[in-house]
Amino acid sequence: MKRVFNGREFLEVLRHLLHWTLWAAPVGVLSGSASALFLWLLDRVTETQWSHPWLLYLLPVGGLAVGLLYHWIGRDAAAGNNLILDQIHTPGGGVPRRMAPMVLLGTLVTHLFGGSAGREGTAVQMGGSLASTLGRLFKVPPATHRMLLLCGVAAGFGSVFGTPLTGAIFALEVLVVGRIDHTALVPVLIASVVGDATCSAWGIHHTAYQIGSGANVHGLAAWDTLLILKVALAGIGFGLAGRGFAGLAHALQEFWKRWIPYAPLRPVAGGAVVIAMVWMVGTRDYLGLGVKGPSADSISIVNAFHGGGVTSWSWAWKLVFTAVTVSSGFKGGEVTPLFFIGAALGNTLGILMGAPVDLFAALGFLAVFAGATNTPLACTVMGLELFGAHHSVAFAVACFLAYAFSGPSGIYTAQRPGPGKTAG
Repeated sequence: MKRVFNGREFLEVLRHLLHWTLWAAPVGVLSGSASALFLWLLDRVTETQWSHPWLLYLLPVGGLAVGLLYHWIGRDAAAGNNLILDQIHTPGGGVPRRMAPMVLLGTLVTHLFGGSAGREGTAVQMGGSLASTLGRLFKVPPATHRMLLLCGVAAGFGSVFGTPLTGAIFALEVLVVGRIDHTALVPVLIASVVGDATCSAWGIHHTAYQIGSGANVHGLAAWDTLLILKVALAGIGFGLAGRGFAGLAHALQEFWKRWIPYAPLRPVAGGAVVIAMVWMVGTRDYLGLGVKGPSADSISIVNAFHGGGVTSWSWAWKLVFTAVTVSSGFKGGEVTPLFFIGAALGNTLGILMGAPVDLFAALGFLAVFAGATNTPLACTVMGLELFGAHHSVAFAVACFLAYAFSGPSGIYTAQRPGPGKTAG
């Protein structure tokens, strides 16, 4: 007969908790502080870009400067998030210290001159670089170094979006498609929570999103069956959009490598294409983050939650603008643009299907990201953190189906294939 209480096991778990609190908390503080500085600077350069539109025409020059910097100094740091994932899978030399300042500078240059990119890549890379530096400073063994990198990813992601639970799950779910390593749950949660709290302590505030529609898709009772079917159909569309973005970004990256062998010149060409597309579409609303715009009626994530806040093809234009920007070598990330793509597509699908526009914008916001990164659980939890639990079933349906229909790979080439997305 087994004992109900095992004192030795209890003490071992307690020791494990205290041990990783001592390691994960400093990673959270460092990553959260780095995210706070980054977000503050990002607001400043975005405002500068809005008030000086002519800066767009220097985008190729800024791209050349960042390209040369990474070519001369960056070396393996140019691999970005994929380098961090590779080091987690197979611990080796670690993540270089130079990655944090270089990606910070590179991302600010991208947004100062109008490139269409995000911010998660910057926060994750800074978190990973700082965590790796901490590990080298104390000469930790490879297993501990790997755990610190996971903590850096979680803290960076959780702090830059204000979603600590999502950050913890994302760090574990993004490694292998369809598989989560539960042994790191406690450390990554501690790091992400501390990172988010640290970022907030510096006075950084995140954008608040709200769903005003009262459609009931929360409980098993009182379901609007037709609405949940529309959610499922939209989820498939969101998955295909995520797959399309990842495929286009990878194809363009290979295109630049083939036709422009000298890496520093690729963002020059990419910047020129972005300028040409601005002339073609006649608006600058697809530049930058896209969370908000320079005017109240700009096409943006915030306005996608209202009927008429975007056009029917806004999602496609943002997809192309971002794929060109990031594939050619500009620094930043893809996640916030994926939020834009999803929210705009959700707005369009909501209008077409006669469904609540704000709800479907939120579903797209989450599900396109879920499909492009193969992280449906993290994105479902993000829905709870950002929008509340009232539409939890809708979040899960959209994210899970987007994941299922997004194809075998995503935006991160170092993400390893798992057992597959279909049973049997």
